[in-house]
Amino acid sequence: MQPRGPSSFAEAYALAEPIPGWLTEDQARRLYDDAAAVPPGGTVVEIGSHHGRSALMIASALPEGARLVAVDPFPEDWRYGAAGTEARFRENLADAGLTAVVDLRVATSSEVRAGWDRPVHVVYVDGKHDYWTCRDDLRWSRHVVPGGTVLVHDAFSSLGVTTALLRELLVSRSLRYRGRVGSLARLEVGPPSVPDRLRVLAELPWWLRNLVVKVCLRLHLGLLARALGHHDQADPY
Repeated sequence: MQPRGPSSFAEAYALAEPIPGWLTEDQARRLYDDAAAVPPGGTVVEIGSHHGRSALMIASALPEGARLVAVDPFPEDWRYGAAGTEARFRENLADAGLTAVVDLRVATSSEVRAGWDRPVHVVYVDGKHDYWTCRDDLRWSRHVVPGGTVLVHDAFSSLGVTTALLRELLVSRSLRYRGRVGSLARLEVGPPSVPDRLRVLAELPWWLRNLVVKVCLRLHLGLLARALGHHDQADPY
């Protein structure tokens, strides 16, 4: 018998926490709450799935008839797509009883988007972190319904993601910045105001602090990283 999917945030996070990944509990709550707000029969698109930590949180919260489309090419020449990653993703979703809720597309974001013709209610961007890939992934926002949500992980903690995000938000007429949970930025589809754009720029000091922390960690300057308020061996996320 297929196991029943998690019925609460606490139950879902207890299953997701042991899965390798960089999603904090507060960020998992943000994903869970936004997925829970999707209408019955709605669609969430996740770009970059790894072992399924975030996919499990999203799929657990979806209402009846809603689906998560998880997009990841799992390339073997990439450190997050090494052999066995796709299998682990499928196993983790199966163990949580969520296989029927998730439509896995083993392809790149641009390949899937090229043939996409349906409305989306939430997009979660956590693919490759270079500028060009992130900008391309953000084009999924064109399929998001008015008032829908775009979530971007590692915003304001990655050079490529942050510069792509700034490029989009400072000139976009259809995306507005709503805030962040750690490095998880939350955007809404709709015309931005001047305060929306200024709110993005106000995050730049925190971004620069995070870049300095990452340099300190690579140079083994742990004391300096702690002086900047970072008390982890991993990059800020």
